[in-house]
Amino acid sequence: MTAGDTPRPIEGALKLGITGAAGRMGRMLIQTVLDVTDGSVVLHGAIANEGSAAVGQDAGLLAGRAACGVTVGDDPVQLFATADAVVDFTRPEASVRFSALAAQGKAVHVVGTTGFSAEDLAALGRAARHTPVVQSYNMGLGINVLAALVRQAARALDAGWDIEVVEMHHRHKIDAPSGTAILLGRAAAEGRGVDFDAARAVDRDGRRPDGAIGFATLRGGDVVGEHTVILAGAGERIELAHRATDRGIFARGALKAALWGRGRAPGLYSMTDVLGLG
Repeated sequence: MTAGDTPRPIEGALKLGITGAAGRMGRMLIQTVLDVTDGSVVLHGAIANEGSAAVGQDAGLLAGRAACGVTVGDDPVQLFATADAVVDFTRPEASVRFSALAAQGKAVHVVGTTGFSAEDLAALGRAARHTPVVQSYNMGLGINVLAALVRQAARALDAGWDIEVVEMHHRHKIDAPSGTAILLGRAAAEGRGVDFDAARAVDRDGRRPDGAIGFATLRGGDVVGEHTVILAGAGERIELAHRATDRGIFARGALKAALWGRGRAPGLYSMTDVLGLG
């Protein structure tokens, strides 16, 4: 991740766009923006997939709030060309396409999508040469503080300590391990000074490789998100954990990232940068 220059002071409310408006996170993001009362941000636009029943609806009503006068559309080109920032919790293929539009429109692109391939992340990096892109597998403030603690703990402890990342989510979650678990595993690898892709151990059939960063994935019910990083040594164990009970934490973190990114130099940023934890 790169750090940019001090942002330029900009007057007026941030014009915020939201993709995936028909989805659970999209509606939560709309609610979060509409609940802001300090004048720092205004809902500029919201889009859903072409053919979605949400297209043509008032965004406020769609999100369970009063009508706000913003109609849900299906044209991402228009949204990215006119918004100051766009928050994007969709799918990898959509986010990659949106990143190119963000680069063209110079809109801050806040990406909370998970499940990216290396090629997808490279595409986000290319877009970040032209506009600020804030990408994180978890926009929650607490989980990013946890990642910083994991990084510090892994740095302080020698390779004799085993590292395991245990996560649980609702039964409908697609990617496994979760993007947040990957974020925490990467933090551990950075602290230990090893290559994450070489150290990660997802297949638990047989003996755990020495020095591996292991992952255990649980799915069930309506769990929003639970993550525990276990550092186990001879005769002692450290457990660093975070439990999310409200998806609103992701929306509030994304909004903070959008406001932070306004006026920044182009670059690929993370919530570590937003929170000053780098």
